Amino acid sequence: MEELCGVGAAAPLRGDAEDPKQGSALFPGGNEVKSSAVVKYSSAPPQGAFARLQEKTDLKLPPANWLRESAKLGPAGTTILGNNKKSKPFSSFGMAYDFIDSVGNDVDVVSDSENIKKLLKIPYSKSHVSMAVHRIGRTLLLDELDIQELFMRSSQTGDWTWLKEFYQRLIDQKWQRKKKSKEHWYQKAILSKFLYYSINGDGAAQPVPSTSKQHQEGPVSGESDEAGRASWPAPFEMPSSLSEDPGASNQGSVPLEPSYIVGHVASAPKEQNLTTLFNDGENSQGLKNDFVRNILWTFEDIHMLVGSNMPIFGGGRYPAVSLRLRDNNKPINVLTGIDYWLDNLICNVPELVMCFHVNGIVQKYEMIKTEDIPNLENSNFSTKVIKDIAQNILSFLKSNCTKEGHTYWLFKASGSDIVKLYDLTTLCEETEDKYQNPFTMPVAILLYKVACNMMLKKNQNKKHYGTIRTLLLNCLKLLDNGRHPQIIASANYMLSELFQLDEPKKEDSTDFPINGNSDESYSEEEEEMPDSDENGSYSNSSDPPDDNKAVAIIKSVGELSVPEKYKSVHRIRPSCAFPVCHGTEERCRLVLNYVLEGLKSVDSSVKKEGDLPAADPSTPIPLKYEDESTSGGPECLEKQMALFLDKMGSFQKGKHSSQSGMIPGSWQYKMKLQLILKSSKAYYVLSDAAMILQKYGRALRYIKLALQCHDTYCCLCASMLPEVLVFLCQCLTLCGDIQLMLAQNANNRAAYLEEYNYQTKEDQEILHSLHRESRCQVFAWATDLSTDLECQLSVSCKCYEAAYEILLFSNLKNQNPEQRIQVLKRMGNIRNEIGVFYMNQAAAVQTERVVSKNVSTTEQQLWKKSFSCFEKGIQNFESIDDATNAALLLCNTGRLMRICAQAHCATEGDFKREFSPEEALYYNKAIDYYLKALRSLGKRDVHPAVWDSVNWELSTTYFTMATLQQDYAPLSRKAQEQIEKEVSEAMMKSLKYCDVDTVSARQPLCQYRAATIHHRLASMYHSCLRNQVGDEHLRKQHRVLADLHYSKAVRLFQLLKDAPCEFLRVQLERVAFAEFQMASQNSSAGKLKTLSGALDIMAKTRGAFQLIRKELVAESEQISKDKSSAESVSPNDSSAGLNKEEVLKLLSIFESRMSFLLLQSIKLLTSTKKKIGGVNEEEVVLKTNKQVYSLLLRATANKSMTLLERIEVILNLLEQLAQTSDASSGGVQ
Repeated sequence: MEELCGVGAAAPLRGDAEDPKQGSALFPGGNEVKSSAVVKYSSAPPQGAFARLQEKTDLKLPPANWLRESAKLGPAGTTILGNNKKSKPFSSFGMAYDFIDSVGNDVDVVSDSENIKKLLKIPYSKSHVSMAVHRIGRTLLLDELDIQELFMRSSQTGDWTWLKEFYQRLIDQKWQRKKKSKEHWYQKAILSKFLYYSINGDGAAQPVPSTSKQHQEGPVSGESDEAGRASWPAPFEMPSSLSEDPGASNQGSVPLEPSYIVGHVASAPKEQNLTTLFNDGENSQGLKNDFVRNILWTFEDIHMLVGSNMPIFGGGRYPAVSLRLRDNNKPINVLTGIDYWLDNLICNVPELVMCFHVNGIVQKYEMIKTEDIPNLENSNFSTKVIKDIAQNILSFLKSNCTKEGHTYWLFKASGSDIVKLYDLTTLCEETEDKYQNPFTMPVAILLYKVACNMMLKKNQNKKHYGTIRTLLLNCLKLLDNGRHPQIIASANYMLSELFQLDEPKKEDSTDFPINGNSDESYSEEEEEMPDSDENGSYSNSSDPPDDNKAVAIIKSVGELSVPEKYKSVHRIRPSCAFPVCHGTEERCRLVLNYVLEGLKSVDSSVKKEGDLPAADPSTPIPLKYEDESTSGGPECLEKQMALFLDKMGSFQKGKHSSQSGMIPGSWQYKMKLQLILKSSKAYYVLSDAAMILQKYGRALRYIKLALQCHDTYCCLCASMLPEVLVFLCQCLTLCGDIQLMLAQNANNRAAYLEEYNYQTKEDQEILHSLHRESRCQVFAWATDLSTDLECQLSVSCKCYEAAYEILLFSNLKNQNPEQRIQVLKRMGNIRNEIGVFYMNQAAAVQTERVVSKNVSTTEQQLWKKSFSCFEKGIQNFESIDDATNAALLLCNTGRLMRICAQAHCATEGDFKREFSPEEALYYNKAIDYYLKALRSLGKRDVHPAVWDSVNWELSTTYFTMATLQQDYAPLSRKAQEQIEKEVSEAMMKSLKYCDVDTVSARQPLCQYRAATIHHRLASMYHSCLRNQVGDEHLRKQHRVLADLHYSKAVRLFQLLKDAPCEFLRVQLERVAFAEFQMASQNSSAGKLKTLSGALDIMAKTRGAFQLIRKELVAESEQISKDKSSAESVSPNDSSAGLNKEEVLKLLSIFESRMSFLLLQSIKLLTSTKKKIGGVNEEEVVLKTNKQVYSLLLRATANKSMTLLERIEVILNLLEQLAQTSDASSGGVQ
């Protein structure tokens, strides 16, 4: 509640809150006690001045307005006689409910001001003290416990007999209620009449209510049975709102906060929060806060929430005074002085007006300042001592009343000096049912309300979660499921809400310690350690035998006056700490445990008429498992999807019913919805965690449970909230992810199946609760574990499609752009996966196909399916502007077109194989898709890896097409020149997209490809040159092109260290090209020049032969090593990198061509020497050539030489040739 400016010192009190010194009371002699009071609530009207009665006014005569309801007096006037005020055992609870923010946190004590005064007067008074003490957090609630009245009730109802017997043993065998004297009632009556006289104005109140007659007969009716019954409630039965007949009214109904569904529940907006749990039954329970004033009183360092009914008047030198009536013949004693002083301090009233009378006849008035009250004659007392008493009593209670939810009894017998504290809850449990303690229910509700309040505070952080959890657990300990299912369900739901399921992985990264304990940490489990002697001994051999039942004892009330005699020994205990969850699974399991308890409470309170047959929780619910033979495949999925979406659509119309007979709108209905949603989220998080751990069988089991929970939620819920639909999308998306991972990890299927079929008892029980409302089969199509790869991929795709459909029809697309992007990205990905699956199947069918010209229908169907998936996937990615993935799918479509092209290649039969038009069509389509992929990316910077991949595929396609056209020229359809032109263009395009310069893993491949292209082009132009007759210009052009491409091919092959054979082949072709040119030359000089060039080309093959030798040496070493280690390895397997047959073939050609060139060179050089005299350089060359030729002939003649030896010979000869070539450079070249 807001602070209201109430009666009395309300206006200045607001100032006091800001500046406590205004509320301080100063006393002579240096005694200063700090006291400030803030009125939190006041029901009294602004105070009027009191009417000063004339001397000789007879107070025995009733005024005209006596006992009429007066706003100015509030309840003080009518209740002063004591009847209505009789034993308010729950007054502090009423205040606590109203100021729930203060309880458990800021306030030390909540109580009626009368109880506070009684406690502070203990050392001065001989009268008995009997109070009930309850602990909530760091707050103590104090209430009067009228033992006499309690036992009067007990004698009629049989309740509390255990306490009655205990009390009789403790105090006196024959106890009797003392009747109040006539003098007592006489004094009460004239005080009441005096207050009515003092109301300023006409005092014409409302007519006296019928109850006034009872008031006037106060002394008699005060003792009546009705009074006893009205004050003390019966032991709590099931509250009316929980009883079977909703119309039945019952004393036991109790108030609960409407906002028990905590505000920060992510799943439900505020309008979905549940309405009031219980009918407002505060009045029937005596739990109403009916004080005129509720004051936050700070006395020294003690903060108290105090209820006061003291009438406050205007007049005098101050804006507020309290009015007292005194018998002039009786001096004021210390007890009265303390009473007056404390009343004024609590209400922050600065002045006391005393009216003196003799035998009811007014004599005089006297004004006394509040700070002067302790110094009045006959009632001197030290305010410092009162402060010490307050601090000692609070410390004593805080140290010993440690168990939350327990009822403690502070008792001092009349005339005794010993104060004892008993734990009534423990005593009660030893003898009878705990519900025989009437405080059980109010305490439970208060614990619950304080927890609710802490949960609802937006600014609360996790450090309070430990406290909230302890409050709720203690609340649950006090409740019985049969009587209070609603609070139990709600408390369990709140406990589940404490565990944040979506919190970040690293819990220790938060700004505060999650286990942070504040002052309110206390233990409800551990036994209290007895205090040391300085704080008062707990056992005394001279005590009565029953004293061992006392929790703690103050041996002498005098001890309370000793400063700091009782220090609070209340230690911080870890039991209030929030449990540390060592992982997501543990956190979710705790949540599910609380959810299950909540569900049990809800289910137990629902009528079971026409219910399902009782399920045995120990019998597992069979999880459907189908193999591919029984499952209907993708077609069946389509039907199930349609049914599902139809059902989703029907949710909007609101056709729902609960199989268990829950009434929509009832607390059970609303609570079950929230619990089911919470369990669904917990299972979702468990599934996600299992997915990360690659436990896909377990992940599917959990997502199945999450979707079963969701199905039940949908069956019950009249309108689907956007947040719930978004969550359903997340579930279906995760389910799709899991099915995809299962498809990709088919080799572990047996392990996944075992994980999937395992079930905990907790999961079974939650499922049983769900089955009370629904069959839970709506999502069965998505969560069954199939053994068929195609089916798994289809299910995954359908999950994503369903998620997207939900986003579409519920118009959530725009509110959740991130969710939409995620779903579309996954749809694109799964369609790519399915497309690749069908494409690979088509390729497999193609390789297995029997030699025939026709493409099978199966292949065509697979192509269509694959193409359709790729097309849809491309649309998905394009719709979210994902150029990279769209490019990848376009690339895969290109690959599909190439597979189609390969399928159409005519097999060799009776006629020569030619490159067919169908092949050309599909290869050109593939090229179009690759070009589209490049356009989609735009530039390499967007995604270099994908860009390079697409370029490579495009280059490969052009290269394949050119190679096929070159190798299987379609001469029946096209002219040779046309074919050569097309091949040349395709090869040049292939070169364009083949990046040889960028350093990457693919660079050697690109270099090899480019070298091969140049080699093929050079070979083609070489071939044209051989076969062409006529057009000299064209021949010259071909010669230049052949020479150019040969030199480029050689340069690229030289860069590669693993292609010596290819390099040799190109060089041999160059030699053949030189020989061809030489044949058309006439002059000896020209021929000699060409021969010299050809021998140079041969000399440059040294590098290739060295590489071959290196590999052969490595191979022979490996063989000898294997033999020495007694392993027989076939020589063919040992060198995978070298094709020996190829090497032998090339070597033979090389030897033959080298022999021919050397012979021609020797002939030409010899004839030249005869014609013109010898030239030194030529002689050297001739001599070398002869020597090399001779060695070569011998080597080729020796058939017993090994390959390695032959290569050694060639290397040696090439070395000699190279030296001669270097020496004679500038000679005959």
